[in-house]
Amino acid sequence: MWIGACTSTVGTWMQLVAQAWLIYKLSHSTFLLALDPVLNTIPIFLFSLIGGVVADRVERRHILSGSQYIQMFCALFLTVMLALHAIRVWHMLACSLVSGFAQAFGGPAYSALIPTLVDKEDMPNAIALNSMQFNAAVVLGPAISAPVLAKFGEVWCFGLNTVSFIAPIIALAMLKVRFAPAKTDETVLDSMKEGVRFIRRQGAMAGLIILGFLMTFMFIPMRTFLPVFAKDIFHKGPGTYAMFQSITGMGSIVGALTVASFGNMRRKGLLALSALAVLGVTAAVFAVSRSLFLSYAALFCSGAAMMAVFASVSSLVQLIVTNEMRGRVMSVYNFAFRGGMTMGNLMSGWLVPILTAPVVVLANGLLLIALAGYFALAQRRVAAL
Repeated sequence: MWIGACTSTVGTWMQLVAQAWLIYKLSHSTFLLALDPVLNTIPIFLFSLIGGVVADRVERRHILSGSQYIQMFCALFLTVMLALHAIRVWHMLACSLVSGFAQAFGGPAYSALIPTLVDKEDMPNAIALNSMQFNAAVVLGPAISAPVLAKFGEVWCFGLNTVSFIAPIIALAMLKVRFAPAKTDETVLDSMKEGVRFIRRQGAMAGLIILGFLMTFMFIPMRTFLPVFAKDIFHKGPGTYAMFQSITGMGSIVGALTVASFGNMRRKGLLALSALAVLGVTAAVFAVSRSLFLSYAALFCSGAAMMAVFASVSSLVQLIVTNEMRGRVMSVYNFAFRGGMTMGNLMSGWLVPILTAPVVVLANGLLLIALAGYFALAQRRVAAL
C-alpha cells in the first residue's frame, strides 16, 4: 500500500505542477489558479461525511479501487485533450471537480484502512511514514515534472499520472486485510450524527479538528500561489516553481521522519502547537523574502513544520477513535482539513488581486503564530494531550 500510494502520488504531483502552470499560462488569472484546488476540495468538503459513513458500511478496498479508476479516467481525458491541442482551462477545472468527488469517498476509506494494517503502538509511526510517502512524492513529482515539462511538455506529465494509478489498484487487489462492517439499520443521517456525538464526547478531539481546519485555511494558500511568486515576484520560469514545490516536500520528509522517530511520544499536542508557530514564522519570512536562497530555506522549514503539525494531530485523532467509528470520525477530520483548504484558497484568491500575494501570505503567517499562542495559552486541552 505504501509503494502503491507513493507511486500514484508522484504521478498526481507531476500533473498538479503541470496543471497549475498551464492554467496560469493560458489564463494569467490568479483567481482561476486558486479556483482549481477549490473545485477539487468542494466535493470533499460537501460529501466526505457521507463518505465516512460509507467507509464504515462497505469493504474499504472496493471504495478505494473505484476512487482510483475515476481519477485515472480524468487524467487520461486531459492527456488526450492535450495531445490533440484542444485543452481548455474549463476542462482542467471540470476534471478537478470530478476527482474531488472520487476523493470524497476514497479519502475516508483510505484513512480508515491504513491504521488497520499495523498494531496500535505502531500507529503514530505508520501515520508519520504514510505522510512521508505523500511528501516524498511532493519532492519527486515536481523534481521529475520540471525536466519533463521543459523538454516534452505538459502532455507527458498528465500521461505519466494516468499510468501511475495502476500501482495502487494492484496494491489494493493484493491486500489481505478485510473489513467486515457490522450490519445496521441506521440511516446515513443517523450514522453521521453518531460520529459527531462521538467527537463531542472526546473533549479535545473537537479542538484538534478545529486546529486542522484553521491550519490549512491559513497555510495552504501559500502553496497554491507558488506559481505567482515564481513568475511575478522572482520573474522565473517553471523550473523555479517546481523547485519551490520540491524543497517544500523535502522539508516535509524531514518533518515526517522526525515525528516518526519520536514514536508514540507524550505531549504530541505541545509538539503540534510548537510546530504551528514555526509554520507561521516561516510563512511570514517567505512572504517578505526577495532572495531565492532565503525563500528556499523558508519553504524547507515550512514543509517540516507543516508535517510535524499534520502528523501529530492525525496521530492523536487516530489513537482516540475506535475502529468501528474510524471512517466517520476521519471523514469529519478530512472535512475540516479539506474545508480549510477550500475556504482559505477562496478567500486568498479574492484578496491576492487586491492586496498582492506577499501581503496575503504574510498576514496568514502572522495569524498562524497567533493561533498557536491561543491554543497554547487559552485553549489548553490540545496542549495537554
